[in-house]
Amino acid sequence: MNIAVIGGGIMGLTLAYRLSQQGHKVTVFESNNQLGGLATYHDYGSFVWDRFYHVILPSDTQLINFLKEINLGDKLRWRPTLTGCYIDQKLYSISNTIEFLRFPPLTIIGKFRLALTLLYGSKINNWQRLEKITVEDWLLKISGKNTYEKLWQPLLLAKLGENYKRVSAVFIWSYIKRLFSARDSKLHKEQLGYVAGGYKTVFDQLEKLICAAGGNICTGVAVKYVKPDSKGGLWVEYKQTKEHFDKVIFTGPVNILQQIADRSLVQIGDSTVEYLGVICMSVITRKALVPYYIVNLADQRIPFTGILGMSNLVSLQETAGLHLTYLPKYVHSDDPLLKQTDEELRSLFFRGLHLMFPQLKADDIVAAHINRATKMQPLQVLNYSHLVPKIVTEHDDFFVLNTSQFVNDTLNNNTVVAHVNEFSQKFSDQYKCST
Repeated sequence: MNIAVIGGGIMGLTLAYRLSQQGHKVTVFESNNQLGGLATYHDYGSFVWDRFYHVILPSDTQLINFLKEINLGDKLRWRPTLTGCYIDQKLYSISNTIEFLRFPPLTIIGKFRLALTLLYGSKINNWQRLEKITVEDWLLKISGKNTYEKLWQPLLLAKLGENYKRVSAVFIWSYIKRLFSARDSKLHKEQLGYVAGGYKTVFDQLEKLICAAGGNICTGVAVKYVKPDSKGGLWVEYKQTKEHFDKVIFTGPVNILQQIADRSLVQIGDSTVEYLGVICMSVITRKALVPYYIVNLADQRIPFTGILGMSNLVSLQETAGLHLTYLPKYVHSDDPLLKQTDEELRSLFFRGLHLMFPQLKADDIVAAHINRATKMQPLQVLNYSHLVPKIVTEHDDFFVLNTSQFVNDTLNNNTVVAHVNEFSQKFSDQYKCST
């Protein structure tokens, strides 16, 4: 069949590869000039690396197997990492059990209840009941007021802003489940991974494989409208062109779906899906800011969510001997902060950096780049699963496959690949291709 995939992020490209391997002719439409979506890359001057931070866990088996399948298994790199926490204007290491037990900000009872929360959350399988309770109420009940106010609430504020009050307990439960899946001793728990060359390596390989199978990749092409053909299939309008496809699969955000899809194709409830946006300052320095891969921030004075010391994971050979650190801040997609200039945001973030690291000198900083995305992650409000669009739509030839459908999982590339694998298997079973 002749199939259009709208969206050239990792979901759209993985899907296009899967469909092309089934014998279909696939055309990918990506509105940006660069493939990759949220996982795309950025030119930092002396090197090219991911625009936003990404990491591979040893438990990300679907992603790891996929990378091996597309002949990138030899590009996987693994490295031990450390974890820190900044609280009460101090930086603590919590990279192992002993350091956790010594963690001063929490009492012995607080540490016990925190450990209980993590263990209890990891054992829950019925996530549907967690949709009906706010993350605040659930954490207060399990962790207690002291642990909640000292640790959980600042982290929720950093990650979600005031939106955390509307988010269900599924949000934190999905993080706990992924954390525990990564702590399996059989999976070398102390290591995290990445792909040599960053995700640009992955996108370049997928583009090569899709095109080799007879597919097309169209970047810088925004689809304007998708409408049904009375004789079967669908019409896709872009630029000054109208092209017919047997099937169309949409992989972008819900608000774009509402703009371009004919109303007869898909029904979306009255309450639309809300999204978080992200502002991420990437700082290039001559020395490492911290010795950790991740520092969780529990300090409302700091304007960013966390510190991701990417060069504590990624070899310095990948970054021209310089240290790359990500400083993300998550806000609602309508937040005015997303519209501030790069210079305004750099000034804001540097004030936070100097609060944490007063010894940081201007000579230590090589560059600082601001990247942003308005539709980074769906906001998992109460009863969120009732809001998302279904994969199978009102039209037999139109499908929706996007991150809003992650109703009981975190947004990560392993989940994306798993979502695509499940869909493509069902699609293959339904539409056997005679080649």
